Amino acid sequence: MLTWQWAPFAALQGADVYAFLAARSEVFVMEQSCAFMDADDFDQQAWHLLGWDDSKARLAAYCRVIAPGIKYAEPSIGRVLTTRNYRSKGLGRMLMAEAIARTGVLHPGHAIRIGAQQRLEKFYREFGFNTVSEVYIEDGIPHLEMLRTAG
Repeated sequence: MLTWQWAPFAALQGADVYAFLAARSEVFVMEQSCAFMDADDFDQQAWHLLGWDDSKARLAAYCRVIAPGIKYAEPSIGRVLTTRNYRSKGLGRMLMAEAIARTGVLHPGHAIRIGAQQRLEKFYREFGFNTVSEVYIEDGIPHLEMLRTAG
């Protein structure tokens, strides 16, 4: 079972920030062999959703939500991940459902835009996201923009 922690960057403890930065580095830099600057200027402006494993006090899932007008006109969910030991348990779906619900409360009446890895297009379609761009390369990985209408 996961315990969800939902907070703006300024309300997070140092250990929380360390946990999500380490997880992002593990998944996006090491596993995907992608050298890029993960710690960007969006983290300080974002809300962060951390899914903690109750039994082991480990970070199992994570994403961030960026307010409208900062990265896109719409709010955006990004840096979506499930750590290696917690994959194939449905946690990615739980994370996205939780992120969409919390984004809707934080930014009611807004569509949600994501920059998704192309290989995950089908996964995001399950949550009502539709492809709205051509494929583009970001950090050496094919991506596309997807939009989920409000409501």
